[in-house]
Formats: sequence, structure tokens, C-alpha cells
Amino acid sequence: MIMALAFVAGFQQAVSNKVFSFWGHIRVQQQLPSVSGLAEDLPSYKNDTIEKTLQHVPQIKWVDVFATKSAMLKTTESIEGVLLKGVDASFHTERIAPYLINGKWLSFDTSNRENPIVISAYTAKQLQLKTGGKAFLYFIESSGSLPKVRPVTVCGIYKTSIEEYDKTFAIVDLHLIQKINDWKSNQMAGYEVTLNDYRKDKRLSNQLLDSIPTSWYATPVREIYPNIFDWLNLQNTNRIIVIVIMCIVAIMNLITCLLILVLERSRMIGLLKATGASNMQVQKIFWQQGIIITVTGVAMGTLLGLGLCWLQQTTGFISLDESAYYVAKAPVKVIWWQVVLVDVITFIVSLLVLLIPSLLVRKISPVKALRFE
Repeated sequence: MIMALAFVAGFQQAVSNKVFSFWGHIRVQQQLPSVSGLAEDLPSYKNDTIEKTLQHVPQIKWVDVFATKSAMLKTTESIEGVLLKGVDASFHTERIAPYLINGKWLSFDTSNRENPIVISAYTAKQLQLKTGGKAFLYFIESSGSLPKVRPVTVCGIYKTSIEEYDKTFAIVDLHLIQKINDWKSNQMAGYEVTLNDYRKDKRLSNQLLDSIPTSWYATPVREIYPNIFDWLNLQNTNRIIVIVIMCIVAIMNLITCLLILVLERSRMIGLLKATGASNMQVQKIFWQQGIIITVTGVAMGTLLGLGLCWLQQTTGFISLDESAYYVAKAPVKVIWWQVVLVDVITFIVSLLVLLIPSLLVRKISPVKALRFE
């Protein structure tokens, strides 16, 4: 049960962190036409009122600006469609750093003519690009004019194993998108808000709606990617089913163990009763033995469960299909209050279960028990 809880919690955290790494927990944008989900965004001016509001909310950890732009990334041999995400120098790289598998983060040197770009491992494989590789970005204009072309240099390669990200996104300097779109330096698409606790995203987004200008809105990222989070929530159901089955098996084993213990000691029970011991006194003997078994089992199970969790964290000996589960190795997160709760409930349930076989003591007749022996 400890391992089931730890693996489900670790899996949910690992996948959630990958989703939040790109968009934070809440997106704050201005209400503009033709803006939806992950589509290319229309410009908004940076809003001092919103920035001050976000900075003074204690539950908010980081606030970053962003913009998106569709483009074609082309080498001499291949071409791939990408959705560029533009960030500025104030972007909190801690969000992406765990998934940067090669190279380094963007350089925001405006004098550098070789525009740096971070692409996914999937895109790098499709275009046969490595860090330091050269390519061209083609921006198709809706007016039918010739596409705009910008040379780029791959400075880093990331991998989240989330297909929707790895097949779509590349990260560039926000200044590049501003120049391509003829935006001003204080224009962007919106704000990405990262919270200290993502579980408070819906409540906090409703609070922000009451404090930001009415032309702006705040949307939890969990509503933008409902399919992923609905799938993660299903793991809670799987966890409950597994734990219930474990409990049933454990209870049946414990009852069987004590029944065998009682039946094997039937002559002793008959002898104790024949010498004047009451049913309650005999039952206490078996309760004490049952408690010893329960305490030993809980202690050994806890040590074994935590030991295997530690071993998985250290070595990652349990691997998963990354394309199906978004992670290569089963992640583990031990929540200590859950460990304590499992131990306490297991002990209490076991004590209650001990009453069932101990009642058999009352049915054993001293005469029959001694005659049987």
C-alpha cells in the first residue's frame, strides 16, 4: 500500500510538472478575438496594474511573459512546422532546466545576429540537428506576401516526452517574435503564473478575475489540457482499487493465520479451560499473539515499502514506456502522512479482525479438545 501511494503520487507529480513547465499554472491574457488555447496569439501591452496585482499575491511563485508564433523550421534537407514560444531574459529557467538534455539556455544578447533557439529532441531528430547547428525560420504571412526568413542557431535541446509538446514547440527570444510581428518592445501575448501549490489554481484564478481589469481573464492550465489531467485523476481510482484488493487479501491472510494458530493450540485451550481459565483469559492470549504478528508485519512492511521506494528513487530499476507514460522510469514521491495513515489504519483494522478467530476459542470444549489429542 505504501508503494502504491508513493508511485501514484510520484507519477502524478512528474507528469504535472512537465505540463506546468511550459505554461505555468495559470495563464493571464487579454480578451481578444481569435485567441484560443495554443493558437498563435495577438499582442497585448504589458499592464502595470496586472503585474503589481500578481506580485502581491503570496501564493504566486513566478510571473513570466510570453508570446507564440507559427513558423517553419528548415534545414538543407528537411522542414518541420513548429510553434515558437517567445520568452524574455526575466524568464525563470528553473521551469525548463530539468528537461534540457543537451546544450544550454537561450542567450538574450540583442547584438547577436544568430538567433538562438531551443528545440525538442523530436524536432532535432527529424531535422538531423545538433547543438550549434544552423537552420532557417520561415514565417508565412497571411497577406500572401513572401515569407520572412530568419537564421537560427540551435543552442539547446529539450525533451519532455509529452508528444503534444515535443512535436510542436520551440523556444526563442521574445524579441524575435516582436520584430517579425512588428510589435513594440512592451507588447506580448500574456502572463504565465506559477504557483507554490498547483492545487490552488482554480480558486486563485477566480480571485484574480475579481482583481484584474475586466478586459483580461485568467485560465488554469488544467482547463487547457483537460485530457492529460483527467487521465492523471484516473490514477486515483486505480490506486483505490489496488489498495482495497490489498486490504482484502491481507485481512483474509490474517484471519487464516490466526484460525490456524487457534486450531493448532486446541489441546492447550482445552487444558487451560480445564484448569479454570475463562474464555476471556484464553482470548487475551491469542489477542496478544495477534498484536505481535500485526506490529511485526506493519513494521516490516513499512521498512520494506520505504526501502523499495528509496531503491527506485536511487536506481530507477522500474522502467516505463516513455511514449505511453511520459516518463522513462517510474517516479516515486513518499508522502509521510500517508505512510503514517496506512500504518495506523492497518493496525486498527488488524485489531478488529483479531476478534473473529478469537471467538472460536469460546466454541472449543475442554473435554473434546483433550479427548481429540
